[in-house]
Amino acid sequence: MDLFNIQSINLSRLLREGGSAEAGGEIHGVIRAGEEEFHLDGPDLWKASVTAVGDGEFWLSGEIAGKVVMECARCLEPTSAAVRAYFQHMLRYEPGQDQIELIEEGEEEVYLFGHPDLDLSSFLAEAFVSAMPFTVLCKEDCKGLCPVCGANRNLVDCGHAAPHDGGKLSGLKRFLDEV
Repeated sequence: MDLFNIQSINLSRLLREGGSAEAGGEIHGVIRAGEEEFHLDGPDLWKASVTAVGDGEFWLSGEIAGKVVMECARCLEPTSAAVRAYFQHMLRYEPGQDQIELIEEGEEEVYLFGHPDLDLSSFLAEAFVSAMPFTVLCKEDCKGLCPVCGANRNLVDCGHAAPHDGGKLSGLKRFLDEV
């Protein structure tokens, strides 16, 4: 399997003869999902295989693994998070189909494509973004930002004490104290 930067797989032979085809590569810099860009920490590696299952239908499966840069949930510093995602999709060749299109047939989803060079970038991006964590911490004991001045408490001691307004659960605390 050759590594290359283009995220596609050529299915010309499979369309004529059947069988399977494999491809793999590296993604550098960013993964684009719609309008959003997700910055990467090093190359993300991907691989995919397509198997002809008959009547112009193909089974696509693959995986993508790497690191994405996210903001720490407490201090907002850039933080790397490992991501590993797998995907599987049914494809159908429809000559003349300009773009990849998702259709539903009963309870099954099928992606229609019309060009032998199948662009995998949307499949890779969807799987990667779906597997990203919701939040990350730069370290388990991250002190976060000062609520008074906004300083990163991991880097400086600004001297401010956290304001005590009772917080969201102050009513519950008062209730429990009374019981």
